[in-house]
Amino acid sequence: MGILDQFDLSGQCAIITGAGTGLGREMALHLAEAGCDIVGVGRRPEPIEDVGEEIRAKGRRYLGISGCDVTNSTAVNEMVAKATSEMGRVTVLINNAGLGGTGRGKTLPELTDEDWRSGIESNLDTAFYCSRAIVPHLLEQGGGTIINITSGWGYRGGRNNWMYPVAKGGVIQLTKAIAMTYARDNIRAACIAPGLFPKTDDETILTGLGEKQPAGRIGFLREIGPLAVFLASPAASYLSGETVLIDGGAIAAGITPAGLVPRAEG
Repeated sequence: MGILDQFDLSGQCAIITGAGTGLGREMALHLAEAGCDIVGVGRRPEPIEDVGEEIRAKGRRYLGISGCDVTNSTAVNEMVAKATSEMGRVTVLINNAGLGGTGRGKTLPELTDEDWRSGIESNLDTAFYCSRAIVPHLLEQGGGTIINITSGWGYRGGRNNWMYPVAKGGVIQLTKAIAMTYARDNIRAACIAPGLFPKTDDETILTGLGEKQPAGRIGFLREIGPLAVFLASPAASYLSGETVLIDGGAIAAGITPAGLVPRAEG
């Protein structure tokens, strides 16, 4: 087998949550280009249909499932059942769906129960529900790969930034638990921790954000896809339980966001 053959995803099928836009869309398109069939999951039908057209144009099978609330375990179970029934065999799950910034700016006493539940549900429960639903299928068909999308915030605390870092840190630990528990069942689990990949075309904002990064720029959406292909491929067959940072060196720059100088207040 040649080196490039190890990145071939032909015969595989991936469920990707949040597949219609942003990082999810890029990962879906790159996996499809590597030969993978795709189940695209999201709330809004238009983006899910649009990315499906591009994937089919690459010659891949595609199943779009819109209107799926992945914070609801019943909806997740139904989604996975539909995906496995219609596609026949699913080998990869990418837990990408999530929300940022829930409750940000509030002090700890100001946080409500709903703030807490909403932030944890949308960023940790989603990965748990989807992983729990797919594992029986992966066991039955001899293995597979679960890729969770976390964040650099899973490594660092934030001033009045509560649920998002806690949930993303939990995603890292969930990944490790899956990897250790199912290693001998040929199920691998890994995390991707993206840095700044802003969803804006505002050049002023992008330039300002980029200047604070060690690399001198923000991440481009297209840069996430090749990493997802690698983690899903035979080339990563001995990689499990790890989190791969793709942040231009931001975490390496220190415990605070890159470019900011830590200081004591008061």
